[in-house]
Amino acid sequence: MQFPLTSARRHATAAAVAMVGVLCGQAAGQSMNDVQKAATERGLSTADLLAAAKTYTPSGMKDEYIIFSSGGHSGQVFVIGVPSMRLLRSIAVFTPEPWQGWGYGVGEEILAAGMSMGKENLWGDTHHPAISETEGEYDGEWLFINDKINARVGVIDLRDFETKQIIKNPLTVSDHGGTFVTPNTEYVIEGGQYAVPWGSEYAPISEYKEKYKGSVTLWKFDRKKGRIDESRSFAIELPPYWQDLSDAGKLASDGYIFMNSLNTELATGGIESGNPPFEAGASRNATDFLHIIDWHKAEEVYKAGKVEQIKGFPVIMLETALEEGLLHVTPEPRSPHGVDVAPKGDFIVVSGKLDPHVTIYSMAKIKKAIASKTFSGHDEWGVPILDFDSVLEAQVEVGLGPLHTQFGPDGYAYTSLFLDSAVARWTMGGSYGKGTPEPDWTLVHKTPVQYNVGHIGVAEGDTVSPDGKYLVSFNKWSVDRFFPPGPLLPQNFQLLDITGKGTDMPVIYDMPIGFGEPHYAQIIKADKLDPWTIYPEVGWDPHTMSLDPMAPKPKMERVERKGDTVEVYMTSVRSHFNPEHVTVKQGDKVVWRITNIERAVDAVHGFSIPVYNVNLSLEPGETAKIEFVADTAGTFPFYCSEFCSALHLEMMGYFMVEPE
Repeated sequence: MQFPLTSARRHATAAAVAMVGVLCGQAAGQSMNDVQKAATERGLSTADLLAAAKTYTPSGMKDEYIIFSSGGHSGQVFVIGVPSMRLLRSIAVFTPEPWQGWGYGVGEEILAAGMSMGKENLWGDTHHPAISETEGEYDGEWLFINDKINARVGVIDLRDFETKQIIKNPLTVSDHGGTFVTPNTEYVIEGGQYAVPWGSEYAPISEYKEKYKGSVTLWKFDRKKGRIDESRSFAIELPPYWQDLSDAGKLASDGYIFMNSLNTELATGGIESGNPPFEAGASRNATDFLHIIDWHKAEEVYKAGKVEQIKGFPVIMLETALEEGLLHVTPEPRSPHGVDVAPKGDFIVVSGKLDPHVTIYSMAKIKKAIASKTFSGHDEWGVPILDFDSVLEAQVEVGLGPLHTQFGPDGYAYTSLFLDSAVARWTMGGSYGKGTPEPDWTLVHKTPVQYNVGHIGVAEGDTVSPDGKYLVSFNKWSVDRFFPPGPLLPQNFQLLDITGKGTDMPVIYDMPIGFGEPHYAQIIKADKLDPWTIYPEVGWDPHTMSLDPMAPKPKMERVERKGDTVEVYMTSVRSHFNPEHVTVKQGDKVVWRITNIERAVDAVHGFSIPVYNVNLSLEPGETAKIEFVADTAGTFPFYCSEFCSALHLEMMGYFMVEPE
């Protein structure tokens, strides 16, 4: 719908056009009158044109930052440029994805490693990506992502943006406090969420206190191998609360893990039996518990062998954790959904969904309270409760439904407000307040967003040196922002410019996300990433990140029979496969190796066989091996599923299966 422009709005538009002319110059063959006309016809204001100038990224210009976003129910990770907000890639992780050939000929063994209880898990609910860190800074080498529904962790190599490993947690079946990394990526933290018996075995809900367990798992990351080393990983038993989000301490709090929890009521639901529903039962207490875990001590305890093997996995039992002083809790606002460590590690910020404040804890006070045993009691399992007033630094009233906090370089902190549908800016106390005109620990401004924001992300806003500049609000609803493609509406990623001070932090871009339900993201400087554009050598296996000695090379193409096994050695290059005819007998086992021998950037070839559920993506230099049984007789044209050249339709062949 077009709305008539008022005189004031016309003047504003004219001023904006002039400003854009100064900022952008005049295109060849066009005048500022053309810009004036276009802006007037579309009803664009000064703010609109300024936002366009801040975000428009001409062809060939690359983005300054990269977002790694969870893909929610898609089970994947999304890669997005900032400030353009262009989707650059979906990284296949827990869910088969045909464009990348993930689960359609390659990757099956990695996906299979994440299966549990003999069942296929071919989707994931990705929540919290974590970029590898060195001394608390993103280093751009590795990316980790959790799967909440199945308690799995994926490892992604940022040289080629491909998943290399999936680990299934043997102790639990859901996680939410993962993945977060320690400051030098020594460990990947995976906190459980809903308490279950070990291994998710059956136990009646009436035995909740006796049989149901909470836990946090520390997965040891071997940076040299680029894999989680299960043999050097361990877990810590926790009370059967619902452990929620986690964060690793840094600098002043290095060596600690902070994990909030809900359902300290130990509610067990049962609305169908007339009991209070979980929604009400898990929200009765005035406070829940922030878990404070000394992982340096825990590592020593694990190495000393003070563990029990549960489901074949080493666990520091709760009794041992208490004897060794590994675990303390302190009250936190009820129904918390965010715990975030400030850049210097000196403050920990917690938000409770049912409390309008952010609550700030002092690490110095926490250490002092632990040393002096300033407890207000113990919980039902004997966990010491640090006196709330002894560890509290400040509380700031920010608005309704506070969830997650990120930090800027200038003394500002930012908190998402789910019920207010806004992002709050507030000032940090102490040395953080220097350079800001507002008093310490003070709400400065709230910018409305559309709508129901969950997480937020500031450029490098959870590292020791936040960049600031941009904030992205990850909104659950979009309602009236975009064309409604049916009743299932997209999520809305809104980009905010936070370079200004005080109340100056406008929304400058809306990006619809029409798949999954993205949850959290991290934003890294693009120049910290150094991805490959072709694989280092022809015959490179992305899953081992090394040359495959069996990779087919030019003039080595052939089809060999060994009993009832047929081995195919094929190369692909614009615009043909070699060989083009492969004939086998029904019932044969087929081992098909194929190498893309291209060396030109973006010269990708696909390889697709109908009926047999095969579709590969072969990037320049890549080799792949697929295995299947030719159990269906027939004639099957295979072809390159990428538009690789003008003659891509001719890049095909025939796979022929003779009937028995």
